[in-house]
Amino acid sequence: MGSKALEFYKQFKKNKTALVGAYVVVFLIICAIFAPILTQYDPLIQNLDNRLIPPFWSKGGSFTHILGTDDFGRDMLTRVLYGARISLTIGIISVSISLSFGVIMGAVAGYFGGLTDLIIMRVVDIMLSIPAILLAIVIVSILGADLFNAMIAIGIVGIPTFARIVRSSVLAEKNKEYVIASRVNGSSDFRLIVFVVLPNCTTPVIVQATMWFASAVLEAAGLSFLGLGAQPPTPEWGAMLADSLQFITTAYWMIIFPGIAIFLTVIGFNLVGDGLMDVLDPKLKEK
Repeated sequence: MGSKALEFYKQFKKNKTALVGAYVVVFLIICAIFAPILTQYDPLIQNLDNRLIPPFWSKGGSFTHILGTDDFGRDMLTRVLYGARISLTIGIISVSISLSFGVIMGAVAGYFGGLTDLIIMRVVDIMLSIPAILLAIVIVSILGADLFNAMIAIGIVGIPTFARIVRSSVLAEKNKEYVIASRVNGSSDFRLIVFVVLPNCTTPVIVQATMWFASAVLEAAGLSFLGLGAQPPTPEWGAMLADSLQFITTAYWMIIFPGIAIFLTVIGFNLVGDGLMDVLDPKLKEK
């Protein structure tokens, strides 16, 4: 296991853009974990005496508030750091929902085929026919506008993609000799799916999970921007962007820094996903 991990690291390190993405992801994780240590302020407490202070490099700025303050006097750096916690939580929960249900649906459809496959994949096709953000909006509208429901909606939206990926992988694996040998030896369908077939379908799932993490953060920000996700005063980047629109010409820092945070998160996880695909996909490695 150690030699495989070392080989994986060596291959991954050769991809410079993926390495940059990994550094960005690690930086975001550090910011999220150590937010209370990195800043002395509370992201929710208002101080109207300090409202709309610009960043330290601008006229009227101060090192007391390095990235300035918002219209309620809350420290921008603090809210961006705590926003990293929320965004990473969104990614973890949303990907977990998509991965769990998508893998089950795809594995069952691909392994059993026939009518089971037909029913599951028609449901998947219907979900895929609706634009992701529109489907998420519909689900949130039904469940109610808050952050947790937004995470559930994003998780549901991601299920069809995982289901299709797993189904295609299972179809490619289920008739191979090692699966037939396990079936002849008396393995049950459950054991064949869970312990024989699925372990050999992990590569595309891992790559897709990394990519979907970035999409989940972006879609959550979009829902919050529309008022369907995190509600004020939650320091979520999309909600911060929505709150700052009226100050776009007078307090640019209120919209720039949450936007940069979203950009770094999305680009970081996408670069890591590309790197994982290059390392884990044997066909790409041969090329």
